[in-house]
This record gives sequence, C-alpha cells and structure tokens, in this order.
Amino acid sequence: MPVGCRLALTQPQQQRLEDARDHDHRPYVRERSAALLKIAAGASPHWVALHGLLKPRDPDTLYALVRRYQTMGFDGVVAHQPGGDRRRCL
Repeated sequence: MPVGCRLALTQPQQQRLEDARDHDHRPYVRERSAALLKIAAGASPHWVALHGLLKPRDPDTLYALVRRYQTMGFDGVVAHQPGGDRRRCL
C-alpha cells in the first residue's frame, strides 16, 4: 500500500463505524472501527498501528484492514475474526 494511504468516509459510513466503535459486543470490531476512524481523520495507518490503539499492531495489518474496508465495506471489519486455528476445538 502506498505511503499516502487515505480513507474517505461518507456520513453513513462514519456513523456506522462510530456506532460499532462505541457499542459492538466484539472487542476486535471496536478496535478495527476505531482504527479506521483515526485513519479517516488523517492519521497514517502506520502511526495508528504503532501509537493509536491500546496495543501496538503490525502496520501491515492496518493497511490490509483499509484495503478490506475499501472493497468489502463494513463486512471487511467483521471478517477475519482473530485467533486462527488455536481458537478451534479439536
């Protein structure tokens, strides 16, 4: 993703992300929504990943989140629940 990664939100998109950030029962959706709102406000995904969340994240993770959001909309925020194989009961 280019260094100048930008995210432009419409008013309904911003409202949906704010509602998810403030009220969703899934912590990962709240965190991702907060990250996208900060990026839309002008912060770079790299800065948000390292300084703008409760825990530092890999910047590539946020660049991928922005790409998913741009292609899938809010479904891209909910998709790809964290945890992978270790969450499965065998």
